[in-house]
Amino acid sequence: MSYRAPVPEMLFTLRHVAGLEAVDPEDAAAILTEAARIADGVIAPLNRVGDRHGTPFSEGRVTTPPGWRDAYGTFTAGGWNGLSADPDHGGQGLPKLVEAACTEMWNGANLAFGLCPLLTQGGIEALSAHGSDDLKARYLEKLVSGEWPATMNLTEPQAGSDLALLRTRAEPVGDGSYRITGAKIYITYGEHDLSDNIVHLVLARLKDAPAGTRGISLFLVPKVLPDGSANDLRCSGIEHKLGINASPTCSMAFGDGGGATGWLIGEENKGLACMFTMMNAARLNVGLQGVGIAEAATQKALAYARERRQGKALGAVEATSPIVAHPDVQRMLLTMKAYTAAARGICYLTAAALDAAQGPEGRAALDRASLLTPVAKAFSTDLANEITSLGVQVHGGMGFVEETGAAQLMRDARILGIYEGTNGIQAIDLTGRKLPLNGGATIRAQIAWMRRVAEGLLKSAEPAFGHGAARLRAGIEALDRATSHQLAALGSNRPEAALAGAAPYLRLFGLALGGACLAKAALAASAALKAGETDPAHAARIALARFYAENLLPAASGLEQAVLAGGGFTDDAAVALAG
Repeated sequence: MSYRAPVPEMLFTLRHVAGLEAVDPEDAAAILTEAARIADGVIAPLNRVGDRHGTPFSEGRVTTPPGWRDAYGTFTAGGWNGLSADPDHGGQGLPKLVEAACTEMWNGANLAFGLCPLLTQGGIEALSAHGSDDLKARYLEKLVSGEWPATMNLTEPQAGSDLALLRTRAEPVGDGSYRITGAKIYITYGEHDLSDNIVHLVLARLKDAPAGTRGISLFLVPKVLPDGSANDLRCSGIEHKLGINASPTCSMAFGDGGGATGWLIGEENKGLACMFTMMNAARLNVGLQGVGIAEAATQKALAYARERRQGKALGAVEATSPIVAHPDVQRMLLTMKAYTAAARGICYLTAAALDAAQGPEGRAALDRASLLTPVAKAFSTDLANEITSLGVQVHGGMGFVEETGAAQLMRDARILGIYEGTNGIQAIDLTGRKLPLNGGATIRAQIAWMRRVAEGLLKSAEPAFGHGAARLRAGIEALDRATSHQLAALGSNRPEAALAGAAPYLRLFGLALGGACLAKAALAASAALKAGETDPAHAARIALARFYAENLLPAASGLEQAVLAGGGFTDDAAVALAG
């Protein structure tokens, strides 16, 4: 089956988990319903086409798959590229929370297609926050409309995640512009035929810049210059990849003819701060990519399990039963569905915090968003890999062949834990930079929020919740103890102990927070049923929260132990790995 945007579940999560208040519920429903029409009817049908066709490269030009240009034209004509952008630059001015739901749709429908607007959103963020008035006037409206997509040029052959090793050079010309020379790799949509111009955001060094990351500047380098002439840059090749085959991943060469023309964004040698504006937006969006592709895999696996007949279920009358009737298949499908819902809740909470940062909460909400961003990115994308793998397992042998499309989802999902900062880097960021925010007050406030949800579950005394309240409370307390350990290790100058436990700590954080999100949804569903609503989705939400708490949250205790006692492996790593 093809992807169908789960609009009712998205709306329920927006309202009852993330607390959407800035948009009238009917307006939000209308926006998401129309977005789903584009995602389901225009973008999703191109997913398999794009995977098979790829992006042929010849003489410096990339050809996108059949239907791509028309679909992108429909997408941008509808104003979907600038949902949260400033109306003064042609945007819709909607909350990031609404945009987050739409981003999930685009990427659930077609991950390779969704990457193009995802990068442009980051470019809009960076230029809006740090660009000069002249650059904004010249480029921002085109970016917001999607007429000119944006790229992010960080990685070089010798410099992957370590940006201190960048060699691309920038030299001032004297008229306010710079000449850019160097090479970049892994540039998503670095060249394509969807538009007549591409706005590259490029990290480079000035001649006398300080060493390391303190000497990096950010430049806007367009494919086509304002006078209509071609800039001195080109795509030198594309990568042949495991997945996202319809997204051109390019190698870029700047300055073959003496230097590409670029303009400084922000201040000289302060480019990393500007780029992190772009990367933070991208990291949440990558988390939403994880949610989208997990949803697509869950839908596909559930549809197949309902149709595929194999074996006789316990108590069945017919000789063969749909495999959805078998307990182990139910376990896999429930795991897929519960993890997807948990990841959705975390990503939407992160988007809501970004919206709240623009209001009275200000800095406190921004700190909350900073805390949640690495969890949204890493937890959601780790789960996307696990869920798409389970999707193949549900399909059995048919999942391992390309015919069903389950294998493509697994291949496409694999990149999500790697780009925009590997998930290991997200874990390091969470422990090393985000836990210490405000002396630990930000993480303590988040844990307090989770405790309030658990108390609500306990007070409800709803039999349908089973042992959910106790399991959730146990998971939260495990997170609290692990948090104290991480903060103590950082405070006592034992960073190696904290970093050794960073990855299991992030997983524990996401696991507990996801449980709180599902519990919050279950409480709202229970209240709706008591008020007389008959929507069967409410009973499903309660059952899903119970499954998550009783079957997935018990892993919290093991993760806690890995955080508290697992750091000792660093002492023996050299010996253990020597063989």
